[in-house]
Amino acid sequence: MATYAIGDIQGCFEPLQALLQKIDFDPQQDTLWFTGDLVNRGPNSLETLRYIKGLGSAAITVLGNHDLHLLAVHEGQQKFQHDSDTLTPILQADDRDELLSWLRHQPLLHHDEQLQMTMIHAGLPPQWDLALARTAAAEVEAVLRSEDYLDFFNHMYGNLPDVWSDKLQGHDRLRFIVNCFTRLRFCTDHGKLALSAKGAPGTQPQGMRPWFQISGRSSAGNSIIFGHWSTLGLHLDDNVISLDTGCLWGGELTALRLEDRKVFNWNCEQAMRPGI
Repeated sequence: MATYAIGDIQGCFEPLQALLQKIDFDPQQDTLWFTGDLVNRGPNSLETLRYIKGLGSAAITVLGNHDLHLLAVHEGQQKFQHDSDTLTPILQADDRDELLSWLRHQPLLHHDEQLQMTMIHAGLPPQWDLALARTAAAEVEAVLRSEDYLDFFNHMYGNLPDVWSDKLQGHDRLRFIVNCFTRLRFCTDHGKLALSAKGAPGTQPQGMRPWFQISGRSSAGNSIIFGHWSTLGLHLDDNVISLDTGCLWGGELTALRLEDRKVFNWNCEQAMRPGI
């Protein structure tokens, strides 16, 4: 029995199958953790979504920004669609509603007490410890699973507020939480989200740092697995594990066996040009 965490797939179904064959994945014994962004931009998002849903309890996934984007577009937010989106096969599928209902009920954060590891898609603001992160995730998950999810998608997009406060309420609070879990890469030295910076560490403007390098970060004592940051790539540093190795861009799809931290990868053909 083994647990494998796998970085962003984004519809690259064939590399996923090749990687699972390489690790000799057995759904009767093993468990897969997916860091989110199951869909979009890659060539086979529909097949990817069907496969992971079909794994049942053998697969655990958290929601990424592209997953939420798919749900929002389906619920009428077409004005936010991009030319690079490859969501049409899902939106036209006969089993679309079943697939998207399943996706909407996935968490933003997964924590395993036995392994003492936490999986998210993007990042945590420096003010949050693990307990607060779990509480914040549960707030958004409850809305997504309620009758209010349509209103949530109407207010989800935007970069503000950019700093945490316990006093945040309503859509501002939910938007901040979603931006942390699904979009965050850099924070300012003063703890504000810097969502406009998207390059590799070292390319950011002065006064910004990767979210996991902010001094005094409240979650520093926790082991955190995340994806989202293909220009960061594979990063195994103490309690921080980054697994998005840019399969979509012609990099690799990476799996990490959590029990012994052994890395497995599969070289991917380029599905999209960087900058598109």
